[in-house]
Amino acid sequence: MVGLDWKTRGGGGRTNALRAEESLDELAELAASAGAEILDRVMQTRPTPEAATLIGQGKVEELAASVLATEADVVIFDQDLSPTQQRNLEKTLATKVIDRTQLILDIFASRARTREGRLQVELAQLNYLLPRLAGRGVQMSRLGGGIGTRGPGETQLETDRRRIAKRIKKVEDELEGVRAGRALHRRRRSAVPLATLALAGYTNAGKSTLFNRLTRASVLADSKMFATLDPTVRPLVLPSRRRVLMSDTVGFIRNLPTTLVKAFRATLEEVNEAALILHVVDASSPTAPEHTAHVLKVLAEIGAQEVPQILVLNKVDLLAAGDADGATLQRRLLAGLGAAHGEGDPDPAVFSGKMCAVAISAATGAGIDALLAAIDEVLPLDPVVRATLDLDSGDGATLALLHAFGRVIETRYHEDRVEVDVDLPESLERRLRSRQ
Repeated sequence: MVGLDWKTRGGGGRTNALRAEESLDELAELAASAGAEILDRVMQTRPTPEAATLIGQGKVEELAASVLATEADVVIFDQDLSPTQQRNLEKTLATKVIDRTQLILDIFASRARTREGRLQVELAQLNYLLPRLAGRGVQMSRLGGGIGTRGPGETQLETDRRRIAKRIKKVEDELEGVRAGRALHRRRRSAVPLATLALAGYTNAGKSTLFNRLTRASVLADSKMFATLDPTVRPLVLPSRRRVLMSDTVGFIRNLPTTLVKAFRATLEEVNEAALILHVVDASSPTAPEHTAHVLKVLAEIGAQEVPQILVLNKVDLLAAGDADGATLQRRLLAGLGAAHGEGDPDPAVFSGKMCAVAISAATGAGIDALLAAIDEVLPLDPVVRATLDLDSGDGATLALLHAFGRVIETRYHEDRVEVDVDLPESLERRLRSRQ
């Protein structure tokens, strides 16, 4: 694995080096998730990238010696490579060279299960491949005889480009169909007061474990990065008896490739259209503020910054008892967010005013009741109201409805009438009042 530390004139060299090491550690997790075994790690420090090889000729020679000594099958760069850089490196190193984007695409391709997920991954892969066709050389050639014929590889190259461009158009059209279908489902859901909660967060923060805990689903929960890729929607009943839908989405990651953000637009729209976002944070991670800042940045990019959020501070079971308090964790996280706030990133102070925080452990179930109560309090759609209803004592259907969709506080019987104090969704209260 090859990491890069770009030196800046601002004197923040030590900070940059730490971030480069953290990014390389994350790349190691990604590589392990893809099934790779890490043989060696190399860090290159430069003021600017080198056009031909990114890391400079001297470092390339050092890297070639390491590849030969370790018998490595692939070299992974923690930086996007241009097609020219990739070809030059493969020629010199005599082994396969991939960059961070290609590694993430490979992981996504192995994780996608649904037709939508596969289409999204294929679109991202084709967009990544298209500019890298040029110069693949004589092995692609279709030589013709005579004067003025096309050069080696040109005919096959144009054929491949046309074929890939045609396939990209077809996949985009199919994804538009998926997008239209999702919009139709959302319209149907919005016809009744049924809110959608979206789980969002950095990859491996514990979203799927929390999703399974809340909805009793059986989504794959694994410590590998991007263990779940396809979005899943399940019903959830809150303490107020309100019914909501919960959606589990793909995890975010720093430097998430732009092609992936575009390709997964249909999936990310579930977050954008949600009534409430449960932003899951691995509170035990020393890089939790940076991870949270990256997620807030992606949420802002897809237009979801105005959606109310609950910060779900997960994995408190891995913290010392004195450090697992929700208020303490929130203060520490927001302080770290301020330090991690970079130029062009959304201001964490803007988000902090819209977020409450709940400390939980999705693995053990600690704090889940507090989280459900917070969802009930924050959820803007169809708020819970307290009402006193005067019903006919023989109206068993309405009484059953109140017990099923509300929380009955007290029931008083007066001859042939029943007086019920109940907390229930506002839409149901309006419907029952209209009958009286």
